Amino acid sequence: MRQKSNERVRQIELHAKPLQPFTANFFILPMTARTRDSDKNTTHPEPVGVRGQVDPLFNEPDPPDVAGWIRLVARRLDAAGLCFASGMQEPYPEAEYLVLHAFAIPLETPPPRRPPPPVNARQRVQRLLEARIVQRKPAAYVTKEAFFAGHRFMVDERVLIPRSRIENMLDDPRGFTPWLHPGRVRRILDLGTGSGCLAIALALSYPRAMVDAVDLSPEALEVAKSNRDRFGLQRQVKLVRSDLFGALAGERYDLIVTNPPYVPQADFDALPAEYHREPAMALVAGPEGLDLVGPILRQAPDFLTPGGLLVCETGDEVEKNLMARWPTLPVTWIPFHFGASGVFAVVREMLEKWREGLA
Repeated sequence: MRQKSNERVRQIELHAKPLQPFTANFFILPMTARTRDSDKNTTHPEPVGVRGQVDPLFNEPDPPDVAGWIRLVARRLDAAGLCFASGMQEPYPEAEYLVLHAFAIPLETPPPRRPPPPVNARQRVQRLLEARIVQRKPAAYVTKEAFFAGHRFMVDERVLIPRSRIENMLDDPRGFTPWLHPGRVRRILDLGTGSGCLAIALALSYPRAMVDAVDLSPEALEVAKSNRDRFGLQRQVKLVRSDLFGALAGERYDLIVTNPPYVPQADFDALPAEYHREPAMALVAGPEGLDLVGPILRQAPDFLTPGGLLVCETGDEVEKNLMARWPTLPVTWIPFHFGASGVFAVVREMLEKWREGLA
């Protein structure tokens, strides 16, 4: 049975932002069919429009303006049976994002101020449709960028596309304060950093803290290094190759944040093609999704300072699996406004006591 949050935590109203990466409100059409944001979310909306293979090339005349190109691309995306869950959630806003990128128009440019389409607009649009529809690349891999916690990051197929629910805790002004006062946060660990987006967002939120960004994948750490260096955080963010805590002997952290692989194998096998463009090692975690969460729970107390906090994302389904396996696990599930959680917090002392009870 799921542990209930204490009354203080119940008062937290964390406002989840399901993959709304842009601060500028430039989308024309409303976005109505959003899914819950989760880095490993294995639920996805039904594709809109006609299913089946669609020729991404088109015989229509070139539209006279950017708005016309956006509508044309939106129709193509709509008809292609794509999954939009790792991007803009719907065809039109994704089309707008892709077309503006293809035409090198800043995302913040309002529609009345957008310049005319470039002379090679058709070739640019054909290239992006080939990548998005034929190759089924998610939009972030087409543009080589993603947005997280209000910041722009470089991403490619070496790393997962950033979409963690922990972002909502960073955006909330209270952050982790129900458990951990910001003034005592001096050392932070981002376990499984991927693109480095969470480690960088934490470093920017806690400018006095040193952040260790850990990942097993050397390719992911290359991307994380690029992002870290772009933000000028070489002195604050340290990149470490490690299999979980394996290379961190003797280290202690006030805050450990992790968004580990947690997708059950069967769920991963059934996911749309877009998810299979992402690195499987960053998603799949055994038959129940607990292959990494379990070791993290057992080992984290040894790497936390007294009163230190572990925050871990599991997603909704694995949350149920976790509590079914360890019903006495003393964690608090963070309440999000969409009525689900999938992210827990637990302090070192409670986790240590639970671990002793397993012996």
